Amino acid sequence: MNTPSNVLVVGAGAAGLAVVESLRRKGYRERITLLGEETHAPYDRPPLSKQVLAGTWHADRTRLRTKDVLDALDAEFVLGVRASALDAATRTVRTESGAELRAEAVVLATGLRARRLPGLSGTAGVHVLRTLDDAARLRGELLEAERLVVVGDGVLGAEIAATARLMGTDVTLTGPQAAPMQAQLGHQVAALLAALHTEHGVRLLPDTLVEALETAGGRVTGVRPVGGGTLPADLVVAAVGSTPATDWLAGSGLVLEDGVVCDSRCRAADGIYAAGDVARFHHEALGRSLRLENRTNATEQAMLVAANILGEDRPHTPVPYFWTDQLGVRIQMHGLPGPAATPHIVEGAVEEGRFVAQYLDGEGGPVAVLGWNMPKQVNQHRRQLIGRYAPAAAPR
Repeated sequence: MNTPSNVLVVGAGAAGLAVVESLRRKGYRERITLLGEETHAPYDRPPLSKQVLAGTWHADRTRLRTKDVLDALDAEFVLGVRASALDAATRTVRTESGAELRAEAVVLATGLRARRLPGLSGTAGVHVLRTLDDAARLRGELLEAERLVVVGDGVLGAEIAATARLMGTDVTLTGPQAAPMQAQLGHQVAALLAALHTEHGVRLLPDTLVEALETAGGRVTGVRPVGGGTLPADLVVAAVGSTPATDWLAGSGLVLEDGVVCDSRCRAADGIYAAGDVARFHHEALGRSLRLENRTNATEQAMLVAANILGEDRPHTPVPYFWTDQLGVRIQMHGLPGPAATPHIVEGAVEEGRFVAQYLDGEGGPVAVLGWNMPKQVNQHRRQLIGRYAPAAAPR
């Protein structure tokens, strides 16, 4: 494989920046262009729903690298410009401003867009949280609000509810699940998270869907759940998931199915790769495709893409991972537990507020481990999963 004479990275988040940095660390000295939709230099997203929203971090602290470090990469940063189309055959990206950028290797790292429910947007006081600007707007209103309703009980919704409650706001968290984050944690551990939120004063409305807003003078005043009643609100956050930012790739020639479909090398087509939240890749050990939405995968996958651009030919076979900080508790999950997996405490105790749980499949094998305020210990138990997620050795 010939080394490409230039590389174009579309998406200036953690994954996009990691591709650039990895290429440079590996000695690549040709031209690199990083195209980003936002005007901000690359920044970290996990703090947005926690430290930035709470005001314990200034926005500048989310920057992934200082200006001097970015300048030293000797890459062209084209920020505040949205990609509008891709011709995969010629590896040409067109922007909304009409410019055309062509490269021998293109990396798609455009991430996600916040999903907006019909009837829950376009009204003052209704927010989503995906970008730094979203966080700034939400924090500005949250400082003045008395009653917040969070629609969506996944990771982001639970984090926003927890942060707002610690700020002293009256918070109601609604969602379709029996407990917050049940899809990620399973019902036993999700029940513990629900108890934690309740203990801190978050009002939980499980198994609840929202059908409409109450408004007055163009501003939200409440939320109407399916089945009747009204939840008064000065502020509403829709945290109902995200969709891969692939709309601009329609007609590109790539396969798009809940993300950019890639092989195990994160290659979507000849000379075109995807990394981060937007990439759906084939996991060789699991024998199926995955799309992982987390910061750790974004960096690891980007590093692998850089290696493969330079001819290393490596599969991406991570142990899936995510973490969340809520109400003084750090939860870390390694692996994919699945709905049928059952957790068993293997270290610590629920009563102590510190434990490691191992999730077992129907045959008694470990498929995931979770740490609840035990970060060092859960990393040790993670080693038991590597065999399950590592690809089988090629026969000699």
